[in-house]
Amino acid sequence: MTIRRLPETLVNQIAAGEVVERPASALKELVENALDADAANIDIQLRDGGRTLISVTDDGRGMERDELALAVERHATSKLPDDDLVHIKSLGFRGEALPSIGAVARLAITSRTQDADSAWSLSVEGGQVGKLEPAAHPQGTRVEVRDLFFATPARLKFLKTPRTELGHASEIVNRLAMAHPGVGFTLSDGTRTIIRLAPAQGDLFTQRLDRLGQVMGRDFADNAIEVEAEREGIRLTGHIGLPTLNRGNAQQQFMFVNGRPVRDKLFYGAVRGAYRDFLAHDRHPYVALYLELPPDQVDVNVHPAKTEVRFRDPGLVRGLIVSALKHALADAGHRASTTVSDAALGAAQVHTLEGPRSQFQSRLPQGGGYPSAGLADRAAAFQAPQQAAQQSTLHNFDMEPTARHDVPTDIAEEPNADYPLGVARAQVHETYIVAQTADGIVIVDQHAAHERLVYERMKQDLEAGGIKRQGLLLPEVVELDEASADRLIKRVDELADLGLVIEPFGEGAVVVRETPAMLGPSDVQTLIKDLADDLAEWGEMSALDEKLSDVAATMACHGSVRSGRRLNADEMNALLREMEATPHSGQCNHGRPTYVELKLTDIEKLFGRR
Repeated sequence: MTIRRLPETLVNQIAAGEVVERPASALKELVENALDADAANIDIQLRDGGRTLISVTDDGRGMERDELALAVERHATSKLPDDDLVHIKSLGFRGEALPSIGAVARLAITSRTQDADSAWSLSVEGGQVGKLEPAAHPQGTRVEVRDLFFATPARLKFLKTPRTELGHASEIVNRLAMAHPGVGFTLSDGTRTIIRLAPAQGDLFTQRLDRLGQVMGRDFADNAIEVEAEREGIRLTGHIGLPTLNRGNAQQQFMFVNGRPVRDKLFYGAVRGAYRDFLAHDRHPYVALYLELPPDQVDVNVHPAKTEVRFRDPGLVRGLIVSALKHALADAGHRASTTVSDAALGAAQVHTLEGPRSQFQSRLPQGGGYPSAGLADRAAAFQAPQQAAQQSTLHNFDMEPTARHDVPTDIAEEPNADYPLGVARAQVHETYIVAQTADGIVIVDQHAAHERLVYERMKQDLEAGGIKRQGLLLPEVVELDEASADRLIKRVDELADLGLVIEPFGEGAVVVRETPAMLGPSDVQTLIKDLADDLAEWGEMSALDEKLSDVAATMACHGSVRSGRRLNADEMNALLREMEATPHSGQCNHGRPTYVELKLTDIEKLFGRR
């Protein structure tokens, strides 16, 4: 077989397969060109999900007549003036997008610069370039792509339904809009406007949060924590959601590197690491982070789609993300998401004893309580490191055996004390503490709250050099299957560092001699079995020091005040005070809220008083 050079048209079609995978990828290239041209407004129209028409109109710098002719040639670009692939400062730089699109579709470009007397238009059809012609058009550029893949019909069969393709295109526009909040975006399908985002105003943080709220939802904007950190010339900014605002997938996690939306495994891994103490493994937080670093510290020329990057020092980047997110979450104190109270109010039902429906039944609140509005400010004074005096009352009661206590009618705390989580008034179903605040009530899940407090104390003890242990008066034998017992015996030394002392006790059994002192009386049998299950899931190669948080979380769950235990007033208030002084106490170790705050105004709405 003779080696021959492929025809130029075929070469262009092959190259187009790397750049133009579907309508959304063609749209991405065109919108990035508009952003590189300093456009302030970008208008997009799609038909049939982009299969029959993709139109992108911007008010950017535009192109002159000669530039327009060069723009449709392969590897012709204005974005590498020094032919330097290291210091890339634009979104596009390969010079492949327009010729690739023109090779598989009918492409028409009309553009005008600010100083030009008229616009110029050029068409490309299946790789065949037409003639330049004068046209009428304001400053900026309009690119129309019709009949995508008409020159390569085999590609058409791989396209999804118009609705699906439109969804991919919307995602691309939203990601670019989040990266550039000062630019206005509109997207329509010919019959309705799907995206309408006006240019955001204010400083950069305000612009970003406003845009993120429009794209990710108002719940995120209301429950976002600001992130700002810098290390060795790398700057990280953005917003992250409170742990109690989470979802079952990572679709609401976004990262932007030097203004470029990217998908990076390092980023997703760093986010999981930062939230490990706060969310169950199958829950994911809302995150939008902006990473700015010198261009020579990141390689964006990894793939033609330019969605993957490589960092020169990935360890530095990952460490910056993890530490910045952990500090931001710590600064949030005991805040819980406003969606928690919104959900509680939304679930409230108004009943009448008899007769027709009450006129107030239709007056359920549309808004929610906002525990972060005034509560976070008042809580600032409680965020100092815990003092022994603050912990003493609670430590005493959680070490005691479970007992029944009568709840006195007069509360020991000052009734008008301005505590962020209020003063305990009652215990309901021996599970929930009801506290009165200055402008509402707080309902606390006593087990979830105390689980977080125990977990945080365990982490402090680990950092201080070790967890105090207490010997069991009667060592307890736990029977397991042989494999589970072997897994535990292999980790004897590591478990001892965590305050749990075990020894082998024949085949398929272990004996527990000491447990962490802070756990107090606990179900040793269930604790050991749960730890054995955890070890089976992590695998033999995972060192426990890499899983300390998970082990501590499991222990904390077993050492917490259980549901069904009666607490007296002092114990309830001690729990509230320690929650106020403990970071992250707004959620348990699995991401569930530890309390719900209801404003008095919202309660009044339920009863039709407002």
